[in-house]
Amino acid sequence: MALIARKAYILAKSEATYATSSTPANTDAVLVRNLELTPLAGDVVSRDLLRPYLGNSEQLIARTYAELTFEVELAGSGTAGTAPRYGNLLKACGTSETVVASTSVTYAPVSTSFSSSTIVYNCDGLNHVLTGCRGSFTIRAEVGQIPTISFSMVGIFNAPTDLSPVAATYSNQATPLVFRQGNTSSFSIFGYSGLLQSFDFDLANSTIYRQLVGSSTGEVLITDRKPAGSVVIESPTIAAKDFFTVALGNTTGSTTFLHGTTAGNRVTFTAAQSDITAPTYSEQDGVSMMTLPFVATPTTAGNDELSLVFS
Repeated sequence: MALIARKAYILAKSEATYATSSTPANTDAVLVRNLELTPLAGDVVSRDLLRPYLGNSEQLIARTYAELTFEVELAGSGTAGTAPRYGNLLKACGTSETVVASTSVTYAPVSTSFSSSTIVYNCDGLNHVLTGCRGSFTIRAEVGQIPTISFSMVGIFNAPTDLSPVAATYSNQATPLVFRQGNTSSFSIFGYSGLLQSFDFDLANSTIYRQLVGSSTGEVLITDRKPAGSVVIESPTIAAKDFFTVALGNTTGSTTFLHGTTAGNRVTFTAAQSDITAPTYSEQDGVSMMTLPFVATPTTAGNDELSLVFS
Protein backbone atom coordinates (compact mmCIF):
# COMPACT_ATOMS: atom_id res chain seq x y z
CA MET A 1 0.00 0.00 0.00
CA ALA A 2 1.34 3.42 -0.96
CA LEU A 3 2.16 5.83 1.88
CA ILE A 4 0.80 9.33 1.24
CA ALA A 5 3.51 11.94 1.90
CA ARG A 6 1.02 14.70 2.68
CA LYS A 7 -0.25 12.67 5.64
CA ALA A 8 3.02 13.22 7.50
CA TYR A 9 3.08 15.05 10.82
CA ILE A 10 5.43 15.65 13.74
CA LEU A 11 4.94 15.67 17.49
CA ALA A 12 7.54 17.42 19.67
CA LYS A 13 7.99 17.64 23.43
CA SER A 14 10.85 18.69 25.73
CA GLU A 15 12.75 15.91 27.50
CA ALA A 16 13.15 15.81 31.27
CA THR A 17 16.23 13.58 30.86
CA TYR A 18 18.42 13.79 27.79
CA ALA A 19 17.70 11.10 25.17
CA THR A 20 14.90 9.58 27.27
CA SER A 21 11.72 9.83 25.25
CA SER A 22 9.25 12.39 26.55
CA THR A 23 6.51 10.37 24.80
CA PRO A 24 4.90 13.18 22.79
CA ALA A 25 1.12 12.89 22.51
CA ASN A 26 -1.34 13.99 19.85
CA THR A 27 -1.65 17.34 21.65
CA ASP A 28 2.07 17.96 21.00
CA ALA A 29 1.53 18.17 17.23
CA VAL A 30 3.31 21.05 15.47
CA LEU A 31 2.00 22.64 12.27
CA VAL A 32 4.88 22.49 9.79
CA ARG A 33 5.63 22.64 6.09
CA ASN A 34 8.55 21.54 3.89
CA LEU A 35 9.09 18.57 6.19
CA GLU A 36 12.05 16.33 5.31
CA LEU A 37 13.48 13.43 7.28
CA THR A 38 16.88 11.82 6.77
CA PRO A 39 16.11 8.70 8.79
CA LEU A 40 19.59 7.18 8.80
CA ALA A 41 22.45 9.64 8.57
CA GLY A 42 26.01 8.86 9.56
CA ASP A 43 29.54 8.10 8.47
CA VAL A 44 30.13 5.25 6.07
CA VAL A 45 33.47 3.45 6.17
CA SER A 46 34.65 1.36 3.22
CA ARG A 47 36.77 -1.76 3.91
CA ASP A 48 38.87 -0.99 0.79
CA LEU A 49 40.19 -4.53 0.52
CA LEU A 50 42.84 -5.52 -2.03
CA ARG A 51 41.55 -8.46 -4.07
CA PRO A 52 42.43 -10.12 -7.38
CA TYR A 53 39.33 -8.64 -9.03
CA LEU A 54 37.65 -5.25 -9.38
CA GLY A 55 34.60 -4.02 -7.50
CA ASN A 56 33.35 -2.41 -4.32
CA SER A 57 34.30 -3.43 -0.82
CA GLU A 58 31.64 -3.75 1.84
CA GLN A 59 30.49 -0.51 3.47
CA LEU A 60 30.17 -0.23 7.25
CA ILE A 61 28.18 2.46 9.04
CA ALA A 62 30.29 4.08 11.74
CA ARG A 63 27.68 6.29 13.39
CA THR A 64 23.90 6.41 13.15
CA TYR A 65 21.73 9.43 13.79
CA ALA A 66 18.77 11.14 12.14
CA GLU A 67 18.19 14.61 10.72
CA LEU A 68 14.91 16.48 10.37
CA THR A 69 14.23 19.82 8.68
CA PHE A 70 10.97 21.74 8.51
CA GLU A 71 9.44 25.21 8.65
CA VAL A 72 6.90 26.73 11.01
CA GLU A 73 5.06 29.98 10.44
CA LEU A 74 6.34 32.91 12.49
CA ALA A 75 3.28 33.40 14.67
CA GLY A 76 2.43 33.41 18.34
CA SER A 77 0.30 31.00 20.34
CA GLY A 78 -2.77 33.21 20.14
CA THR A 79 -2.64 33.95 23.87
CA ALA A 80 -0.23 36.47 25.39
CA GLY A 81 2.03 34.79 27.93
CA THR A 82 1.56 31.33 26.41
CA ALA A 83 4.44 29.77 24.49
CA PRO A 84 3.88 28.80 20.87
CA ARG A 85 3.61 25.06 20.25
CA TYR A 86 7.12 25.05 18.76
CA GLY A 87 8.61 26.73 21.86
CA ASN A 88 10.24 23.46 22.96
CA LEU A 89 12.05 23.36 19.60
CA LEU A 90 13.37 26.90 20.09
CA LYS A 91 14.72 25.75 23.47
CA ALA A 92 16.30 22.69 21.84
CA CYS A 93 18.19 25.13 19.62
CA GLY A 94 20.07 26.57 22.58
CA THR A 95 17.71 29.19 23.96
CA SER A 96 16.08 29.86 27.30
CA GLU A 97 12.37 30.45 27.74
CA THR A 98 11.15 33.20 30.08
CA VAL A 99 7.39 33.38 30.61
CA VAL A 100 5.60 36.41 32.04
CA ALA A 101 2.03 35.28 32.70
CA SER A 102 -0.57 36.89 30.43
CA THR A 103 2.10 39.13 28.92
CA SER A 104 5.00 37.58 27.01
CA VAL A 105 7.32 34.66 26.35
CA THR A 106 10.96 35.49 25.58
CA TYR A 107 13.63 33.29 24.00
CA ALA A 108 17.31 34.21 24.33
CA PRO A 109 20.57 32.29 23.82
CA VAL A 110 22.22 30.10 26.45
CA SER A 111 25.68 28.56 26.56
CA THR A 112 25.08 25.76 29.09
CA SER A 113 22.29 23.41 30.22
CA PHE A 114 20.87 22.96 26.74
CA SER A 115 17.35 21.61 26.45
CA SER A 116 16.44 18.72 24.14
CA SER A 117 13.26 17.38 22.56
CA THR A 118 11.81 14.10 21.45
CA ILE A 119 10.33 14.40 17.96
CA VAL A 120 7.98 11.84 16.48
CA TYR A 121 7.75 11.74 12.68
CA ASN A 122 4.88 9.76 11.24
CA CYS A 123 4.18 9.40 7.53
CA ASP A 124 0.86 7.66 7.01
CA GLY A 125 1.71 5.00 9.60
CA LEU A 126 5.49 4.75 9.16
CA ASN A 127 6.75 5.98 12.52
CA HIS A 128 10.19 7.34 13.50
CA VAL A 129 11.07 8.53 17.01
CA LEU A 130 14.07 10.87 17.30
CA THR A 131 15.29 11.35 20.87
CA GLY A 132 17.84 13.84 22.17
CA CYS A 133 17.06 16.33 19.41
CA ARG A 134 18.96 19.60 19.24
CA GLY A 135 19.61 21.92 16.34
CA SER A 136 19.49 25.43 14.92
CA PHE A 137 17.02 27.72 13.21
CA THR A 138 16.76 30.44 10.57
CA ILE A 139 14.18 33.23 10.42
CA ARG A 140 13.11 34.45 6.97
CA ALA A 141 10.72 37.27 6.17
CA GLU A 142 9.96 39.00 2.87
CA VAL A 143 7.29 41.51 1.89
CA GLY A 144 4.27 39.68 0.49
CA GLN A 145 5.17 36.32 2.06
CA ILE A 146 4.40 34.47 5.31
CA PRO A 147 7.50 34.79 7.55
CA THR A 148 8.91 31.47 8.75
CA ILE A 149 11.31 29.82 11.15
CA SER A 150 13.24 26.98 9.51
CA PHE A 151 14.49 24.30 11.91
CA SER A 152 17.36 21.90 11.28
CA MET A 153 17.31 19.23 13.99
CA VAL A 154 19.64 16.31 14.72
CA GLY A 155 18.49 13.40 16.88
CA ILE A 156 19.40 9.91 18.00
CA PHE A 157 18.33 7.14 15.63
CA ASN A 158 15.76 4.67 16.90
CA ALA A 159 14.49 1.78 14.82
CA PRO A 160 11.32 2.80 12.94
CA THR A 161 8.04 0.97 13.42
CA ASP A 162 4.63 0.70 11.82
CA LEU A 163 2.24 2.69 13.99
CA SER A 164 -1.18 4.01 13.11
CA PRO A 165 -1.28 7.82 12.96
CA VAL A 166 -2.69 9.64 15.97
CA ALA A 167 -5.44 12.23 15.71
CA ALA A 168 -3.07 15.19 15.81
CA THR A 169 -4.44 18.16 17.74
CA TYR A 170 -2.99 21.50 16.68
CA SER A 171 -3.08 24.39 19.14
CA ASN A 172 -1.03 27.38 20.28
CA GLN A 173 -0.13 28.33 16.71
CA ALA A 174 -2.13 31.36 15.64
CA THR A 175 -2.99 32.10 12.02
CA PRO A 176 0.06 33.88 10.56
CA LEU A 177 0.11 37.35 9.05
CA VAL A 178 1.75 38.24 5.76
CA PHE A 179 4.92 40.30 6.14
CA ARG A 180 3.80 43.74 4.93
CA GLN A 181 2.96 47.29 5.93
CA GLY A 182 0.25 47.23 8.60
CA ASN A 183 1.22 43.78 9.85
CA THR A 184 4.91 44.56 10.38
CA SER A 185 6.19 47.66 12.15
CA SER A 186 8.85 49.24 14.35
CA PHE A 187 11.70 48.24 12.06
CA SER A 188 15.01 49.98 12.62
CA ILE A 189 18.67 49.25 12.11
CA PHE A 190 21.23 51.42 13.88
CA GLY A 191 18.40 53.86 14.66
CA TYR A 192 17.37 54.19 11.01
CA SER A 193 13.74 53.30 10.26
CA GLY A 194 14.18 52.48 6.60
CA LEU A 195 11.77 50.92 4.12
CA LEU A 196 12.21 47.18 4.67
CA GLN A 197 11.93 44.59 1.88
CA SER A 198 13.29 41.44 3.54
CA PHE A 199 14.97 40.09 6.64
CA ASP A 200 17.04 36.95 7.18
CA PHE A 201 18.64 35.68 10.37
CA ASP A 202 20.55 32.45 11.02
CA LEU A 203 21.27 31.39 14.61
CA ALA A 204 24.04 29.24 13.08
CA ASN A 205 24.58 26.76 15.89
CA SER A 206 27.41 24.28 15.44
CA THR A 207 25.54 21.03 16.06
CA ILE A 208 27.34 17.69 16.08
CA TYR A 209 26.45 14.11 16.94
CA ARG A 210 29.08 12.50 19.16
CA GLN A 211 29.27 8.89 20.34
CA LEU A 212 32.31 7.42 22.07
CA VAL A 213 33.03 3.92 23.32
CA GLY A 214 31.27 3.51 26.64
CA SER A 215 28.37 5.77 25.65
CA SER A 216 25.06 3.93 25.47
CA THR A 217 23.36 6.33 23.08
CA GLY A 218 25.59 9.21 22.06
CA GLU A 219 24.67 12.88 22.29
CA VAL A 220 23.83 15.79 20.03
CA LEU A 221 26.01 18.71 21.16
CA ILE A 222 25.78 22.43 20.48
CA THR A 223 29.42 23.53 20.55
CA ASP A 224 29.23 27.11 19.24
CA ARG A 225 27.02 29.64 17.47
CA LYS A 226 27.75 32.40 14.95
CA PRO A 227 24.44 34.27 14.58
CA ALA A 228 24.25 36.53 11.55
CA GLY A 229 21.70 37.96 9.16
CA SER A 230 20.90 40.60 6.60
CA VAL A 231 18.23 43.17 5.83
CA VAL A 232 17.31 44.62 2.45
CA ILE A 233 16.04 48.22 2.48
CA GLU A 234 15.53 51.01 -0.01
CA SER A 235 18.89 52.71 -0.42
CA PRO A 236 19.08 55.83 1.76
CA THR A 237 21.02 58.95 0.93
CA ILE A 238 24.23 59.45 2.84
CA ALA A 239 22.59 62.37 4.63
CA ALA A 240 19.76 60.10 5.78
CA LYS A 241 22.07 57.32 7.00
CA ASP A 242 25.70 56.67 6.16
CA PHE A 243 25.92 52.88 6.50
CA PHE A 244 29.39 52.88 4.94
CA THR A 245 30.79 54.88 7.85
CA VAL A 246 28.92 52.53 10.18
CA ALA A 247 30.46 49.48 8.48
CA LEU A 248 33.98 50.95 8.64
CA GLY A 249 33.61 51.86 12.31
CA ASN A 250 33.77 49.63 15.36
CA THR A 251 30.41 50.38 16.92
CA THR A 252 27.36 48.14 17.20
CA GLY A 253 23.68 49.02 16.99
CA SER A 254 20.27 47.48 17.36
CA THR A 255 18.34 45.68 14.60
CA THR A 256 14.70 45.11 15.43
CA PHE A 257 11.20 44.71 14.06
CA LEU A 258 7.73 43.80 15.32
CA HIS A 259 5.51 41.42 13.35
CA GLY A 260 1.86 41.11 14.31
CA THR A 261 -0.83 43.44 15.58
CA THR A 262 -2.85 41.72 18.29
CA ALA A 263 -1.99 40.36 21.72
CA GLY A 264 -0.97 36.73 21.52
CA ASN A 265 0.21 37.03 17.93
CA ARG A 266 2.99 39.62 18.09
CA VAL A 267 6.63 38.63 17.60
CA THR A 268 9.50 41.03 18.21
CA PHE A 269 13.00 40.23 17.00
CA THR A 270 15.92 42.21 18.42
CA ALA A 271 19.66 41.89 17.87
CA ALA A 272 20.79 44.64 20.21
CA GLN A 273 24.50 44.52 19.27
CA SER A 274 24.46 44.18 15.48
CA ASP A 275 27.75 44.71 13.69
CA ILE A 276 27.23 45.67 10.03
CA THR A 277 29.84 44.32 7.63
CA ALA A 278 29.80 45.29 3.92
CA PRO A 279 26.73 47.04 2.43
CA THR A 280 25.91 46.23 -1.19
CA TYR A 281 23.47 47.60 -3.77
CA SER A 282 20.85 45.82 -5.85
CA GLU A 283 17.82 46.79 -7.91
CA GLN A 284 14.15 45.98 -7.50
CA ASP A 285 11.35 47.36 -9.66
CA GLY A 286 13.78 49.96 -10.94
CA VAL A 287 14.52 51.15 -7.38
CA SER A 288 17.95 51.05 -5.75
CA MET A 289 18.07 48.70 -2.78
CA MET A 290 20.73 48.20 -0.12
CA THR A 291 21.62 44.90 1.52
CA LEU A 292 23.03 45.22 5.02
CA PRO A 293 24.70 42.03 6.30
CA PHE A 294 25.25 41.93 10.04
CA VAL A 295 26.53 39.66 12.76
CA ALA A 296 24.87 39.55 16.17
CA THR A 297 27.41 39.96 18.96
CA PRO A 298 27.05 39.54 22.73
CA THR A 299 27.88 42.09 25.39
CA THR A 300 30.38 41.21 28.12
CA ALA A 301 27.43 39.70 30.01
CA GLY A 302 27.06 37.09 27.27
CA ASN A 303 24.02 35.23 25.93
CA ASP A 304 22.30 38.42 24.75
CA GLU A 305 23.00 38.50 21.02
CA LEU A 306 19.31 38.30 20.25
CA SER A 307 15.86 38.00 21.71
CA LEU A 308 12.63 36.67 20.26
CA VAL A 309 9.63 37.92 22.21
CA PHE A 310 6.09 36.60 21.75
CA SER A 311 3.52 38.95 23.26
